[in-house]
Amino acid sequence: MTKRFRNWAILSLLTSMLGVPAANAQDRRVISEPVAPHTVCDRPVPSGKQDTAMLQDAIDQCPSGAAVYLGSGEYRSGPLEMKSGVTLWVGRGAKLIAIPEPAAYDKGLGQCGRIAEKGDGCRPFISFSKTRGGGIYGEGIIDGQGGALIAGSAETWWQLARRAQAEGGNQNAPRLIQIDHAQGITFSGVTLRNAPNFHVAMNRGEGATFWGLTIDSPADARNTDGIDLGASQDVTITHSLIRTGDDNVAIKAGGNGPSSHISIIDNYFGWGHGMSIGSEVNSGARDILVRNLTLDGTTSGLRIKSDVSRGGLVEGVTYEYVCLRGNRWPVSFDAKYDPHAQGTKIPVYRQIVLRHVHGDTGVLLMRGLDEGHALDVTLEDVRFSKTATWQVEHAKVTADHSDVSPPLPRRAAGPLLRGSEVCSSAFRDGKR
Repeated sequence: MTKRFRNWAILSLLTSMLGVPAANAQDRRVISEPVAPHTVCDRPVPSGKQDTAMLQDAIDQCPSGAAVYLGSGEYRSGPLEMKSGVTLWVGRGAKLIAIPEPAAYDKGLGQCGRIAEKGDGCRPFISFSKTRGGGIYGEGIIDGQGGALIAGSAETWWQLARRAQAEGGNQNAPRLIQIDHAQGITFSGVTLRNAPNFHVAMNRGEGATFWGLTIDSPADARNTDGIDLGASQDVTITHSLIRTGDDNVAIKAGGNGPSSHISIIDNYFGWGHGMSIGSEVNSGARDILVRNLTLDGTTSGLRIKSDVSRGGLVEGVTYEYVCLRGNRWPVSFDAKYDPHAQGTKIPVYRQIVLRHVHGDTGVLLMRGLDEGHALDVTLEDVRFSKTATWQVEHAKVTADHSDVSPPLPRRAAGPLLRGSEVCSSAFRDGKR
């Protein structure tokens, strides 16, 4: 157990002794560390060429409950479709590499690798569609090669994304892993890096566990979100290191349905855009627990973002034992994420709790839509440096003002209690 988690454990014990209600918004399952499958159905050997057909055949022939084991070496592949109950075991020393060939991922309209009005022209590298059980396990690497030159082009997937941003339109680049309408998916230990687009995107997932992952892409790699959860329930992300060019984790609830009962526990976020909820929340996001999180150098820290074009109810969100450093917006709860947005989908954020949240400088933003839809936020032991600034607009904040620093606008703070030393060992200076 690290010093940081010992500190938080002590604080948790003190909290319970003082009778402060514990957070109950979280994954409803009982989660334990995943164990590798007992049965290996196949051990493909890399060919030195493209291994797509060999790997897909191994997955297709593998019985439920078993694993396809990739041993040491480099496996180069196009899109792979997982099967219910089958685990892809990427062993130590193994690299599963996505070939940078748009034609391999194209959905049939010739859009993959191009800029277009829509950005859904590519199949993902690895897909779980309507599967039950199985997942990805191991200590190896899955590399999306977002920084490699696209076949037949003079630019990379990431350069395509930047050009789309400059010219308008959407880049058509494959997501590294897509999970759709799947249940009981488990990821454990593996490193995901250099995704051309999102690293993991989940849509209508139920009962997913992400344990001990490393997700790593450059800070300037556009749209390389770490884990995006959309319309999903009972999900846990834990013991993971995530640094990306966009949201480290994002919880969304767009037109596909609501998201609820999600636990983000014992994680370390490096560069990226932070721990986000939104921007699509029109179907509702609720019962979310973020506990024991370090956000080191993320542009935003704890963020809820939406506007009248995609807003909805976000409620029952608890942030506990959070350490922040080097963030431009350590807290950003914004119901006017796009101030020029038009629509009637009103963002409402309520029952939002920050408890034992400590950081240094930056802007602490809490902005509701209007007084009729004010944010409902409770602060307990929330401490930042004197140079941090609050921007509070249309927000109902419940707090003991001696327990919050710097002082909230127009309110006097009491004596400064213990704070900064709690996070002193939370950051990995010089370490990965």
